[in-house]
Amino acid sequence: MNLSLLILLPLITAVIILFCNGLKQVRAVALTGSLLQLLMACFLLSEYWKERAAGNKAPMLFESDYTWFASLGVHYHIGVDGISIAMMLLTASVVVAGILVSWAMDKLSKEFFFLLILLSMGAYGFFISLDLFTLFFFLEVAVIPKFLLIGIWGSGKKEYSAMKLALMLMAGSALVFVGLAGIYNTTHTFDIMQISQMHIPIETQKFFFPFAFLGFGIFAALFPFHTWVPDGHASAPTAASMFLAGISMKLGGYGCLRVATFLMPDAAHAYSWIIILLATIAIIYGAFATMMQNDLKYINAYSSVSHCGFVILGIGMLTPTSVNGAVLQMVSHGLMTALFFAAIGMIYSRTHTRMVAQLGGLLKVMPFISTVFVIAGLCSLGLPGFSGFVAEMTVFMGAWQNPDGWYRLATILACASIVVTAVYILRAAGKTVMGPMSDTYAALTDATWNEKLAAGILIVGIVLMGIAPFLINQLITPGTDNIMQHVGNVITQK
Repeated sequence: MNLSLLILLPLITAVIILFCNGLKQVRAVALTGSLLQLLMACFLLSEYWKERAAGNKAPMLFESDYTWFASLGVHYHIGVDGISIAMMLLTASVVVAGILVSWAMDKLSKEFFFLLILLSMGAYGFFISLDLFTLFFFLEVAVIPKFLLIGIWGSGKKEYSAMKLALMLMAGSALVFVGLAGIYNTTHTFDIMQISQMHIPIETQKFFFPFAFLGFGIFAALFPFHTWVPDGHASAPTAASMFLAGISMKLGGYGCLRVATFLMPDAAHAYSWIIILLATIAIIYGAFATMMQNDLKYINAYSSVSHCGFVILGIGMLTPTSVNGAVLQMVSHGLMTALFFAAIGMIYSRTHTRMVAQLGGLLKVMPFISTVFVIAGLCSLGLPGFSGFVAEMTVFMGAWQNPDGWYRLATILACASIVVTAVYILRAAGKTVMGPMSDTYAALTDATWNEKLAAGILIVGIVLMGIAPFLINQLITPGTDNIMQHVGNVITQK
């Protein structure tokens, strides 16, 4: 399996889009390219299982390693484990759904779909990179299109939101770069697998770990660096919101785990109490802040701050189960929040409002869209049978395995946020789709074929993960075990 095809396919699709004439050609090429991405991700999963079934226990599979910049020791080194594949399946699903939801986009459609596809290329490259320089390169590729998508196709305070998002994420990138440069200066290599076999001095780890973790944490809405999330999501067009929450925020969580924690485990252990403190604040603050919102997009954006806090909490607890839960939460939140933003976009395109107080009774005229909205909400509050329950319970169980009293208190507080989540989700769903309906909405239409297909793809992922969690757990466990074994071995050697 040549992993480079996962980078080349989006790039080729984006280039072809630039030569298309008319909206029909543009969206046909975009949809075909995105479907091929999904098929290739599924084929990669199949090949991965074949390798594991054949007894291949290598930490990374399908590796390729080519010298890129010899003078700096930079290599185009790529490979995957189960965590990477889970992230790529998530990316491919959200890309297809985002293209379908944007089917009617007629404003600079060529440029719009070009940027969406370019975003996916950056995400794929990031998730398969085993060289820190290459990983950073694709992180930047995944950042640049967001500014344009919000600034040109956004709504409300789009210029302000686009600038705020770009500055915050570039600041995060700068911190990441300092952290990666510190690792390189100590080990004289960018190769992640080689670095993982070295023991970086503890003082060096303690100095550079905050740069790497906080840098990636900004992408993952780590408190108090989360302020770009509400404004960015609220102003972004529907597909861009889906990409931001469903894919881009996962780059941060993945980086915190794969780079900061895996390569600097001593520092991760030393700073774990700070990570857990910030994660707990994010979970509680995000939940209560969401209760104060009346705009559907702000509700989903602030709830994302809370839900991404579970990812950071799982990583900070440093137990095998909690780290597994963190990866599960990344996948679950990506599917769930993309579905939520898709439903909100469908509602807004018909009612021209996102204010809960101005909505009501939509179930009568938009039964499919209303059902999608409710499913996304139930997944968000952790209803059994959906992915949210599986992911959050795994984080809580893993967190409770840490015997430290302070860590268990943080776990209890994080669990208590579920009650607050249920309040704002049920209130928003009840006021939006239930109750009396305004006469102005009586003539509204339900979802179109493309919107139904987009929602269906995401719902399948949410339900499949909810009723058969062992499938994804078996996929990611070898990868998380490898990370935790390394962390445990280093701690034991001290």
